[in-house]
Amino acid sequence: MTDLTERFATEAPGGHPNRVPKDAATLILLDRTGPTPKVLMGRRHHGHVFLPGKFVFPGGSVDPRDRQMTVGTPLDPRPEKKLMHQVRRPSVLKARALVLAAIRETFEETGLLLGSRRPQPPAAPSGPWSAFAEANIHPDLGGIHFIARAITPPRRSRRYDTRFFTADVSGIAHRIDGAVGPDAELVELVWIPLTEAKSLPLLAITETVLKDLQAQIDAGFSHDLPVPFYRMLHGKRTRELL
Repeated sequence: MTDLTERFATEAPGGHPNRVPKDAATLILLDRTGPTPKVLMGRRHHGHVFLPGKFVFPGGSVDPRDRQMTVGTPLDPRPEKKLMHQVRRPSVLKARALVLAAIRETFEETGLLLGSRRPQPPAAPSGPWSAFAEANIHPDLGGIHFIARAITPPRRSRRYDTRFFTADVSGIAHRIDGAVGPDAELVELVWIPLTEAKSLPLLAITETVLKDLQAQIDAGFSHDLPVPFYRMLHGKRTRELL
């Protein structure tokens, strides 16, 4: 489990080989039951060397076992198609694994299991996914929204190709206590109005994605909406639409 905030921190280039970005995913939980949409953020431990006490979204790298996890409902074909655009060896399995990675990382960092409870457990690989099987929770991908994609600029010490997803709070089917606390990576979880979250000290990519999320909500929050893709091309930062 790794922290996505570090992946987009400002870092002067130079001295590092131009590594191939690793696939990664993050999930923004969204509560739209009130007049103002809220997002779930976690505050990092003050003992962390990097960004101590800052609020972040859960996320991390794709694990090979994410491809082995069964799901309750499939991913909508529209975000599925966007996830396979401009990707090496695109496949439905890879697109699904990206979404599952975001769900798994959310569980690992918050204790929240997203999906639906069924009489029988899902077929799950060993590791963190076993908690879903023990609770009879089947991950549901149908309600997941693809919000943005960003690749860390070249010649950084670490490079990631991260997809940003959102899921509605109603998708939380179970919670396991103990993931958040004084000795954990995240010491607390807070629901923050989207407008206020953008005023917090944030990394540039986090602020940008929150603006993209607000724009999608304002436009109707449809899977048909284009997804921005941020990366460096020929030494310039670019924003394409998938």
